[in-house]
Amino acid sequence: MNFEGKSGKHLENAIMQFASLPGIGKKTALRFALHLLRKQENEVEAFASAVLSLKKDTKFCSICHNISDEDICNICKDFTRDKSKICVVEAIHDVMAIESTAQYKGLYHILGGIISPMEGISPADLNINSLIERLKSGEVAELILALPTTMEGDTTNYYISRKISDLKIEITTLARGVAVGDELQYTDEITLGQSILNRKPFVQK
Repeated sequence: MNFEGKSGKHLENAIMQFASLPGIGKKTALRFALHLLRKQENEVEAFASAVLSLKKDTKFCSICHNISDEDICNICKDFTRDKSKICVVEAIHDVMAIESTAQYKGLYHILGGIISPMEGISPADLNINSLIERLKSGEVAELILALPTTMEGDTTNYYISRKISDLKIEITTLARGVAVGDELQYTDEITLGQSILNRKPFVQK
C-alpha cells in the first residue's frame, strides 16, 4: 500500500513511524494515524508525552536489569520476595510473563539476550558478569534457568552453569510443559505457572 504523495506529508510521516514498529504493517499504521487524527489535541499530546517519557525517563534496574522508574526496580526492593532464588530470563517481557502466573516469589536477572554465535552475540554482550557477582554474595540458594528451549538457550544455560560450577548453588530449569522452541512470552499462564512450580534440576549435557 503506497500513500506517498496522496495524503499529505504529515499523515505520511505518521504512517511511516507507526509502520516502523514490529508487527505493524502499512494498513494498521494508517488506522493508528487516522485514529489519532480524530482525537482531541490534548489526548494526542498526552499520548505523545507518554511515549517520550517512556524513552527519556525509563531506567534499568542496577541489580537485575529490569525496567524501572528508579535505580532499583520494585521487585528487587520488595522485602517480601524470596532473595534466595533468582530466575534468569532472556528479556523483560519474560519477567512480565512469569509474574502474570503469580506462582513465583523470588528475584530475577535479565540477560538482555542469549548466546548466539550466528548473530554475533557472545557472553560478553549479555548481563552474565553481573549475575555471577550477585551469586557470589552467598545469599542465593537456587538459580532458575528460564531461557528459551532452543539451541541458543541451552548453550546459554550450559555456559552459565559452567561459570558458577564452584558455587554451592542449586541450578534448576523449568519443567518441559513449555514446548521445545517456545518463548515464555507466548506460553499460557497455566502452563508456565506449572512449569515454574515443577521445575527440575539442571543437567549439563
